[in-house]
Order: sequence, then C-alpha cells, then structure tokens
Amino acid sequence: MGSANGFYSVGEFDLEGKWLIDPKHLFVGPKIGEGAHAKVYEGKYKNQTVAVKILHRGDTPEEIAKREARFAREVAMLSRVQHKNLVKFIGACKDPVMVIVTELLLGGTLRKYLLNMRPSCLDMRVAVGFALDIARAMECLHSHGIIHRDLKPENLILTADHKTVKLADFGLAREESLTEMMTAETGTYRWMAPELYSTVTLRHGEKKHYNNKVDAYSFAIVLWELIHNKLPFEGMSNLQAAYAAAFKNVRPSVDNLPEDLACIVSSCWKEDPNDRPSFSQIIQMLLHYLSTISPPEPVIPQRIFTSKNSVLPPESPGTSALMATRENSGDTSTSEMEPRSRSFFFCFNQCY
Repeated sequence: MGSANGFYSVGEFDLEGKWLIDPKHLFVGPKIGEGAHAKVYEGKYKNQTVAVKILHRGDTPEEIAKREARFAREVAMLSRVQHKNLVKFIGACKDPVMVIVTELLLGGTLRKYLLNMRPSCLDMRVAVGFALDIARAMECLHSHGIIHRDLKPENLILTADHKTVKLADFGLAREESLTEMMTAETGTYRWMAPELYSTVTLRHGEKKHYNNKVDAYSFAIVLWELIHNKLPFEGMSNLQAAYAAAFKNVRPSVDNLPEDLACIVSSCWKEDPNDRPSFSQIIQMLLHYLSTISPPEPVIPQRIFTSKNSVLPPESPGTSALMATRENSGDTSTSEMEPRSRSFFFCFNQCY
C-alpha cells in the first residue's frame, strides 16, 4: 500500500517506492542455491538478469515473526548502503512471498574459487587485492553503523572476470547501538569472534554486548585463508575451532606469512576487541604492504569449473549462494547452451 511520501509499508519498516519490486515483471528461472532459510534463483526483472532470493516464511507464529523481522532488517540495510564491493540491491517485495532481488554475479563464491585452485595458492597481489575489496566493503558498512556478523568466503562473491570481490548476505547484519544487546553465537563458528562466547557458557540465543570489531576478527580468518588457501583450524570441527579460539586463544599459524601481513592478521584477531584495528586502518596497512611487493609475472587465468549446486549448511543463509552455477542433468543439449530468452523463465506471479 502506498503513501503520499512515496514509501511502502513492509512489515517493520518503510520501503521506499523505488525499491518495491512488481511481481508481474519478475520471472524466475533455475535454482542456483539453497540454504536453511531461503532459496536463490536466477531470474529476470524488467529484462535485467538478476538473483532472486525467496525466503521461507516459517510455520509457527513465532517463526514467522522472527523471519519477517530478519527480512525487514536485511532489506532496510541493503536499500540504504551502496558500494562497488557490496552486491547491488535492486528491490524487494513481501507479498505474495518475501523476495529480495539483487544483481547476479557470475564469478561464483570465493569459497568455490579457492577450492577449485587447491592445492595452488593465489598470487600474493591477487590475495591482498581481494582482501582490500572485502575491507572496503566492511568499512562502508561500519561507517553506516552496520555490523555484518557473518563474514566468510561463502558470503563473498566474485565478478565474472574474477577480478573483484563483493560482499553479500545481510541476513545476520544488525545496526550497532551503544545500548543494544545482541544475540550471542551469531555467525558461522569457524569465523566467529571469541567475544561471541563467554567463559560462563551462554545458552544459545542469550544476549550480550559486542561491537563491530567482531567483523575485524572474521576478516583476519578470511585473510589468512586467502593467503594459504587452506581451511582455517584444519582438522577441527566448526565447534571445536570456535571453542579453541574462544577459550584457549588458539589462532592459525602466521609463521609462514611475510612480517607485515603477519602483523595485520595478528592485530585483527587479537583477543581484546578494543585492540583490533578499524577497517580504515586495515585498508591503509594493506595498501602499504601492496606497495612493497613487486608486480606479478603474467599468468594465464585459471579456468574455473563449476559443479552441481550444493545445499548450504544450515548455519549459512541463502544469499551466500549467489553464483552462476545451475542445476543440470549432465546431458545439456545444444539448445540449452544457446542464449537464454524470456520464455526460459516462469512468471513469478503464476507460481505464488
């Protein structure tokens, strides 16, 4: 329903009219990812190829209220924060189902890109360049008072040329407030900051104080992973890794890192959040390091092989699957390889 000021009421927030998706112009194609709370499809909106995230509303009144509130937060943040290293928001609608539409990035997730490279590692300049993309996205979020809370390779998407990384999935993002108490154990365990736990074990869902420095810790783990192309805390389960980091102050080894990079990583994952640098400082440190290393030798870009869609773990929201891998039967016909037309997609309105 519209209003005189051009805003539309969507649950717990007002969505500006220009961001309201008209379902009649939305066409949904093949599923490209699935998580615990959403499915992501390739789609078309007004002849633009897009990613369509359709959120599960839930079954119980409590579940429905919780997911609608999460949807409202995510859309509110996406609609007001724009940056070249954030996935571009196109619009959303709440009825007939909760839908978020964003640009479709064709390079796949950083997780899949790194897995396809193993056991090789990224060129150091490429790794640091990706880290700068991530840090700039986080600096933008923090400057708007937003904590992402789920920074990890699954939520980082590459452009088609594999030269730029963009941050996705605001499902767990929250606005930072000096007085707000936030949910503990939020995020994905292996990349989660130690202060999300306590020496007195918190029951899941209890509230405690923390600030945007939780993202600096997660960034350190991602940076370590970019450089080594190994799973951090290898040999441990997600819970074991979180316990070791929180209660034993265990961190991945920095012994094989250049001194400047080791300093950056170590400062970002310090136990005391107040000792960790801001993302503005992290960017300056990364730029300084980049200026000290010589240009790389020309290399032939590695071909990335995509595989069948994988179902994301329950702790990973659906938007992290924004990648151009589609389900297939293994015997793709010639006609299916031809440029896609509008008829390839089904009308969103007809299905809901």
